Amino acid sequence: MVRTLLVRGLLLGLLAGLIAGAFAFAFGEPRVEGAIALEHATGAHHDHGEEALVSRPVQRAGLFLATGLYGLAVGGIFALVYAALRGRVGPRSDGGLALAAAGAAFAAVILVPFLKYPANPPAVGDPGTINGRTLLYVVMIAVGLAATAIAVVTARHVTAGPWARWGAAVTAFLVPVVAAWWLLPAIDEVPDGFPATLLWEFRLASLGTQAVFWTALGVLFGWASERAARRSAATS
Repeated sequence: MVRTLLVRGLLLGLLAGLIAGAFAFAFGEPRVEGAIALEHATGAHHDHGEEALVSRPVQRAGLFLATGLYGLAVGGIFALVYAALRGRVGPRSDGGLALAAAGAAFAAVILVPFLKYPANPPAVGDPGTINGRTLLYVVMIAVGLAATAIAVVTARHVTAGPWARWGAAVTAFLVPVVAAWWLLPAIDEVPDGFPATLLWEFRLASLGTQAVFWTALGVLFGWASERAARRSAATS
């Protein structure tokens, strides 16, 4: 059963990655082009060298390779987590569990760190601080995952009713997240004069790409799981 779920996660993760890649190509690439043009116009190359090692056409084509490989890896991990959760926590229906797991993963791994440390386009960010920024981003991912686990455990131990259970779960999720947002240092390396519209359009496109990926993965995995469950019930 786990092998079947793993293969399903790999294939549907790949498909979801390609769908997200199409979204990123349509909505994110124009903002990247705009940021690169601004970088060249202002001379803010951050010592990247005279020529780009990879041309922009190759980078655009590589976008689908990157999102596909990302989807392949994440889809496999998602399937293993789904197998561990199935029948233990979350909705009892296979489709509902897939959607709930995808939504929780998006909130924990993407939304929580994004709200503290949103993505930046080219020409934004000091290359000398990239290691520190990466570490802080990873810390926020860990906080999001821990907060999600705490919320699930809290919900399972509250039996006063659905409203009380949901309220306790949301509170248990927000307490460590808000504490991390408040305690961790802020990062603001946006240069003076950088267009605010371009910055936020890029950030929204980045967040939208992840939202499309996790929505597609949850819907596709849930649909395939429900279909497999109906087929199994019909043959048993």
